[in-house]
Amino acid sequence: MPRLRHLIDLEEFTPDEILQLLELAGEMEARVRYEKATQGGSPIVPLLPYRVMASLFWEPSTRTRLSFETAMIRLGGSVVGFAETSTSSVAKGESLADTIRMSAHYTDCIVLRHPNDGAAYLASKFSTVAVLNGGDGGHLHPSQTLLDLYTIYKEFGNLSGLRVGLCGDLLHGRTTHSLAIALAAFDSECVAISPEELELPRHITTHLTVRYRKTVEQRRELAGGLDDIHVLYMTRIQRERFEDPLVYERVAHVYRLDRRIMDDAPADMIVMHPLPRLDEIAVEVDTDSRARYFEQAFNGVPARMALILVLMGHTRLDGERGANWREPTIFEGECSNRRCITHHDDNATPEFYEYSPGRLACRYCDRVREQLTLY
Repeated sequence: MPRLRHLIDLEEFTPDEILQLLELAGEMEARVRYEKATQGGSPIVPLLPYRVMASLFWEPSTRTRLSFETAMIRLGGSVVGFAETSTSSVAKGESLADTIRMSAHYTDCIVLRHPNDGAAYLASKFSTVAVLNGGDGGHLHPSQTLLDLYTIYKEFGNLSGLRVGLCGDLLHGRTTHSLAIALAAFDSECVAISPEELELPRHITTHLTVRYRKTVEQRRELAGGLDDIHVLYMTRIQRERFEDPLVYERVAHVYRLDRRIMDDAPADMIVMHPLPRLDEIAVEVDTDSRARYFEQAFNGVPARMALILVLMGHTRLDGERGANWREPTIFEGECSNRRCITHHDDNATPEFYEYSPGRLACRYCDRVREQLTLY
């Protein structure tokens, strides 16, 4: 029986496997468009009949939850779960581990979104079915990254040699964390456009340097600095992640992409956004031929169909199988990240891996600790 495989972090897939997933997503997109065009008049044989997905969302979501559920239904399966914890036993105090154990008994795969960094990895330790990370706090969002890569791949035909501008809340933006790392694996560059308070976290920039020998260029201004950018990836300022409301108010409206900025941007640059947006993209940009954020949202369905097919064992990826490169070692200490699941769940035993000589990183949230001794 093949080893159970989860989607906790897209780095657990090799670049070649990711390209295969993108090709499979293309096949799924053709399938979806055919079904919509024929309006069910020419039914397609379901790929996953009688299979059930658990959709477990501790945090609000529109695109991630609906696209995962749509993906499963279009594959011929069905969906159970909750969109808010008040309707589940979580409201009674049930632990994440116990919720996952029970859901694994009822279903064939689990999609999870949780407010704590590292929750998806904890869930995978207690699940007997595939766990797909739908976003764990401000840590990672690998399925969003896959659809982002699919959007870029469809536009440029490759993922290498590109310069991608990440703009907005890069500190809390799990989508930007995952995308920066994925692009580095394909030898593309990221340009960070953010105020000082919202720069990419140190553990992300350290990871890019140590593992991929990549440095991130930091810029402060959005206007007038896009001449070398292939993809502008806008993000909202995430109010819910701020501990100090005064800091939020200071940076809340720092960037706004409007027609004036677009007029000076490259003709072949595309604009992406994981959505939802607030005021960081003016509605007048929606009609610009370079806007891709609504198409990007649509791409979530075929990309997630591809993921589900692979993780549920229906489709096999060829070549060398990706593996988790983080070899964990148990360490008696605590993670410095207060949002890490290890501070909020007794089932999350602290676990660290050697990140580089003299450095340990938390296996749950990847926060780096320095000058520690391995036991």
